[in-house]
Amino acid sequence: MRRRRLVISAAAIAAGVGLIPGVAQADPAKPDARGTTAPDLDLGLGKDAKSKNNTFSSPADRTVRKAAPQAKTGAASAQSVAAANPDLAVGVMAYGVTAHGTEVDTTITSVDTALKVTVDWGDGKSDVFDAYGSDSRTTAHTYAEVGSYTIKVTVADAVNAVSAVNEVVFVTAGADFTPYAPTRLLDTRNGTGAPMGMVQPYSSTRVKVGGNGGIPAGVTAVVLNITVTNTSTEGHITAFPEGTQRPTTSNVNYKARQSVPNLVIVKVGKNGYVEIANRGGAPVDLIADVTGYFSKTASSGYTPVTPSRFVDTREGLGTGRGQLGGRKTFSTQISGLRGVPSGISAVALNVTVTNPKEAGHLSVFPGGGATPTASNLNFTPGQTVANSVIVPVSGDGKISVFNGAWAGTDVIVDVVGYYSADSKGAFLPLSPERLLDTRDPQDPVYGKLWGQNYIYMPMSYDDPSITGFVLNTTVTNPEGDGYLTVTPDPNSLDDYINGTEMWPTPPNSSNLNWKKGDTVPNLVQASTGSNGIIDLWNRGWDDVDLIVDLFGLYQQD
Repeated sequence: MRRRRLVISAAAIAAGVGLIPGVAQADPAKPDARGTTAPDLDLGLGKDAKSKNNTFSSPADRTVRKAAPQAKTGAASAQSVAAANPDLAVGVMAYGVTAHGTEVDTTITSVDTALKVTVDWGDGKSDVFDAYGSDSRTTAHTYAEVGSYTIKVTVADAVNAVSAVNEVVFVTAGADFTPYAPTRLLDTRNGTGAPMGMVQPYSSTRVKVGGNGGIPAGVTAVVLNITVTNTSTEGHITAFPEGTQRPTTSNVNYKARQSVPNLVIVKVGKNGYVEIANRGGAPVDLIADVTGYFSKTASSGYTPVTPSRFVDTREGLGTGRGQLGGRKTFSTQISGLRGVPSGISAVALNVTVTNPKEAGHLSVFPGGGATPTASNLNFTPGQTVANSVIVPVSGDGKISVFNGAWAGTDVIVDVVGYYSADSKGAFLPLSPERLLDTRDPQDPVYGKLWGQNYIYMPMSYDDPSITGFVLNTTVTNPEGDGYLTVTPDPNSLDDYINGTEMWPTPPNSSNLNWKKGDTVPNLVQASTGSNGIIDLWNRGWDDVDLIVDLFGLYQQD
């Protein structure tokens, strides 16, 4: 069912910048900005989702009754205890309600007498409350770290010198990130990870993730760079957990004779596989490279940042001025600069190639490490193309970039977030959902996104614990060249409702680039900023259609 959307307008037009931003400019006027209402986020959590995966229960018949120590004084006393409050029991049901949080329902059966209930959360903390006779309560708790915890509930009846104990193992809904050196898991061209041979039209192949190489079994989600190549018609690729229904969303769009990569963060099926479907009308080859995974073992949380430019070879920013030569590598510092702290484990980037002299590929990897066979983006002569990258950093906080072509290219690197042990944002994968499609007449924001304009999306304005969203943005039917920038909005929702919003200035970064007539996707890890609103900017001068799919979010408690 489609949600209702709210369209709010302001006045006038804005000035813009070039295809790949240089110095950010303030715009003198504000345009007619279109906005959506907040999505109905189905986290698959809480009491309304009892059939979902994050519900754990131990029924009352598993209760263990214990006599109080003072009752164990002889046979007569033991018989008295056995008869005292004979039905005393407690049922326990735990729900994951946030990435780190749980609510526990305790259902007590007892005679009418005073009781003391202790909920031991399994992390060294507990809550105690009084009850009288049969009782039902809900108690909430937030864990500092994701993981598995044994919740033990003790109901003590001091009058009858007996207690009832029940426990349940609870696993948090959120997962933390573990970086993984870029590694190829699938290549249908040579039989890596699957039988050799192209993936046929409207069929799929599987890639083994959990239990593959150094990736443990039981991971909840994986970061893959998926590349489609040897295409002969147009189509799209959809990645989803094996054993589930294929969603209607897309991850990679392609045309004939294109090689197109895109980063995906996708849930892993119960058997450790991810399904990758070819939704085009002709066979294609598929490649999948892993750079990290999410699990319920505490490792690295995520901190989003306002996109910031760290490297631009056109200007000498972050490296020497001039193109990255053919078959050459540069390294650049990430941690300790521009608000990124030291001690991070991985970094989330948007990497752009522009002005390449010939066809090739780019590989991004930990600073100073061995150049991997995995690639992050592919390019043709003269093309400007971007892709999201999540990559581990070296011990000294650097990344390296290798140009796989035999001739030079310019490289731009924007940082959009980082992973570290101190970061609190845990990942919650969601059922893929289309949030926006300007081509759809049923969508109240129907109609192309105008040049030098934006659509604002109040994603989580009423939930500050959500710090970022994992989106796939696709631009199609562009009437000219341009680029997309996704950024937090400095205005509040009340500002838009009351007509007091200020004209936001997009940052000096880009998320995807296009030429006239292209269809271009890219994953975006979008920060919600301080107001929970995300802006999607068309920084070209010509109108485009925009599609936005939601795949997950980061939540800090």
